[in-house]
Amino acid sequence: TVPTYSHTMASEKDHMSIVICGHVDSGKSTTTGRLLFELGGIPEREMQKLKDEAKTLGKDSFAFAFYMDKSKEERARGVTIACTTKEFFTDRYHYTVIDAPGHRDFIKNMISGASQADVALIMVPADGNFTTAIQRGNHKQGIVQGQTRQHARLINLLGVKQIVVGINKMDNTSPTPYLQSRFEEIAGEVVVMLKTAGYKEDKIKKEFPFIPISGWEGDNLVKKTEKMAWYKGPYLLEALDNLKAPERPFDKPLRLPLQDVYKIQGIGTVPVGRVETGILKPGCVVYFAPVSKKAECKSVEMHHESLEQAGPGDNVGFNIKGLSLKDIHRGNVASDSKNKPAAKCRRFYAQVIVLNHNNITDNYTPVLDCHTAHIACKFNTILSEIDPRNGSTKRKATQDTKLVLKKNQACMAVMVPQKAMCVEAYSEYAPLGRFAIRDMRRTVAVGVVKAVQFEGNGPEPTGKVKNKNKIQGEAFTRKDDFEWVGSLDTK
Repeated sequence: TVPTYSHTMASEKDHMSIVICGHVDSGKSTTTGRLLFELGGIPEREMQKLKDEAKTLGKDSFAFAFYMDKSKEERARGVTIACTTKEFFTDRYHYTVIDAPGHRDFIKNMISGASQADVALIMVPADGNFTTAIQRGNHKQGIVQGQTRQHARLINLLGVKQIVVGINKMDNTSPTPYLQSRFEEIAGEVVVMLKTAGYKEDKIKKEFPFIPISGWEGDNLVKKTEKMAWYKGPYLLEALDNLKAPERPFDKPLRLPLQDVYKIQGIGTVPVGRVETGILKPGCVVYFAPVSKKAECKSVEMHHESLEQAGPGDNVGFNIKGLSLKDIHRGNVASDSKNKPAAKCRRFYAQVIVLNHNNITDNYTPVLDCHTAHIACKFNTILSEIDPRNGSTKRKATQDTKLVLKKNQACMAVMVPQKAMCVEAYSEYAPLGRFAIRDMRRTVAVGVVKAVQFEGNGPEPTGKVKNKNKIQGEAFTRKDDFEWVGSLDTK
C-alpha cells in the first residue's frame, strides 16, 4: 500500500522530525522533493512549474530539489542554504523533514537543523562525488574535511540516535548502473566513518538500515524497485516506518529554542522552533531568555494548522502579542514564565572533548553552537584533563599551572559566554545542554554542560573588566572558577 497524504492524519500519528544531511550535491533536496512528490506532497501543477524553471536555469535535474530550495539564490546556485521544513506521512508516523544544507559555508544552518531532529537520513552519493563527501580532511595540505563526515560527527553530538543511510545516485554508478559491488564498497566505508563519528559498530550493523536509492529515478523511495533485485532490505519509506519514536519529556518545564522569528502580516510576531521539553499552549505567558522579555502566546500552529497544545518534538510557530522582531532572536529560549522559566547564563561548567585542535588553552574564545544559538564563549579556566572514554581525571590544574589540550583529549572547563546566552545542564534538559565548538570553519570540539550559574545567582566575579566598551562576558578569575566548581557537587 502506498501511504496516502492527508491533513487529518497529523493529529493521530506519532510525530517525528527527520534531518536529511550529507555532502553538497549528494542529492538531498532532490530525494526529499521526490519523496514528497511520490507521497502527494507536491501538486502535479507545481511540479511542472518547477521543471520549467529548472530548464530555464539550465539545471534540468534540479526540479525536485527546487521544491525544497525556495529562495532565488538557492535555485540559482542549486544549493540548499536555509533549513526548510515539509511534512509527509508513513503508516505509523507523521514526519517533518528538515532538509539541511551540505555546503560547508552553511554548516551552522545545518547545526540548527540537526539539533531539532529525531532521525537523520545521511545521503551518500554512489557516483564520483563519494570520495570528497567523506574524505578525512588535512588542514596542512588544505584538503577539506568531507561534509558527510563532519555532519555524521555533528549529528552524533547533537544527540540524534537513529540513522538511515541512503546510498544515492545508484542510477549513475559506473561502468554499469545499479552495481551491487559499488553499493557494498560504499556501505563498508560509511560504517567506518560512522564509527569514527562515535556510533557503536554493533548498533550500526543491527539498527541502521543502508539503502541503495536513486532520488532522481525514484528507486527504493516509496516502493521496492525491480532494478536492484540483489537488495533484500527495506525501501526508504518502510525503513522510516520501522524506527522507534523517542521518549518525549512532557512533564518537564517548557523549553523551546527559537529557530527564527518572523513578522507575518495580519498576525504579528511569530517565533518558530521545536518544543524540546514541556508543553506550549495558547494563553500561556511565555518568557524569553536571555533577553528577559514576556509575552502572551495567542495561538500555536504546525504546518498551518492550529493546535490546542504542542509537545516535545513538535516544530511549531506561535503568535505572541507585544514583542517585535527587535526583541527576540534565533537562539533565544522560550519557557513558561510561571513554571521554572529559563534564565540567562553567567558561566557554566562543561565537559569538552577535543576533536580537531592542537592547542586549546585558557582564554581561547571560539563560537559555541548550542541548540539554535551560535555565540562566542571563552574557556575561562580548564580545571582538569579527563579520559574521554570513561571520564576519569588524568591531570588537574592548580591556581598556578594551566593545562593545554590537544586532539582527542577531553577536559572539564568553566566557560563564560561573551554575549547573553541561555544553556541548561545536560542532566536537566539534554537538548539545551550539548554543544559543538566551531573554529576555522570546522568542528573542533564538542561538549555537554554539567552545571550553570544563572543570572541572579552568586558568587559574583572578583576580576576587573579591562575594556569597558567591548562586548564581553563577566570577569570571573581563575580563583573564582576553582571556588565555584569546588562548591558544586557534580560527581
